Amino acid sequence: MRITVEKIGKKFIKEWIVRNASFELAAGEKYVFVGPNGSGKSTLLQLLTGVIPVSEGKIAYTDVTGKEIETDHWYKHLVIAAPYLELIEEFTLREQIEFHNKFKPFKNGISARDFEDFIQLPHASGKIIRHFSSGMKQRVKLGLAFLSDVPVVFLDEPTTNLDVQGINWYLDHVMDNTQNQLVLLGSNVQQEYEFCKNIISVSAFK
Repeated sequence: MRITVEKIGKKFIKEWIVRNASFELAAGEKYVFVGPNGSGKSTLLQLLTGVIPVSEGKIAYTDVTGKEIETDHWYKHLVIAAPYLELIEEFTLREQIEFHNKFKPFKNGISARDFEDFIQLPHASGKIIRHFSSGMKQRVKLGLAFLSDVPVVFLDEPTTNLDVQGINWYLDHVMDNTQNQLVLLGSNVQQEYEFCKNIISVSAFK
């Protein structure tokens, strides 16, 4: 999976949040978009995921055979963990896992119970998600990102709402569970992205 970005920009009302962004993201690599709060990291990631449309420029998605993926089918190839994306609050944890698995199968046929063990929440299998703490919800989001069998993983501010134990859990698993996947991460916390060799400053796209 390769993503080619050509002079993209996003304008809200009269303000350009991102502009003239051009780069190429190679399959299996790890990239982090850095910059202070309000610099446009999340906006750029949302442009790459297709959550929001670009105001100018082009983003092309190419699979391993060199064939361009149509925008309408791009969502099948990615998974996102971000503070602005919500879980289904009315579901129990087990129902959320099974629902997600219908659209994004887990790696190596991991079962729902194995998933619950992986995120260290087996005791919450039957608990309604709206009653989860923010840290528990973040573990679920990250678990879904780490274990979904897709070529591209988006992680926006991944340790948001995690306590020290949760941050250590993230650091223990982020590399081992994203091998051979293209990882795109938005962060201004160095601890979150120390494993990334490719650093892109969003401040350059203004």
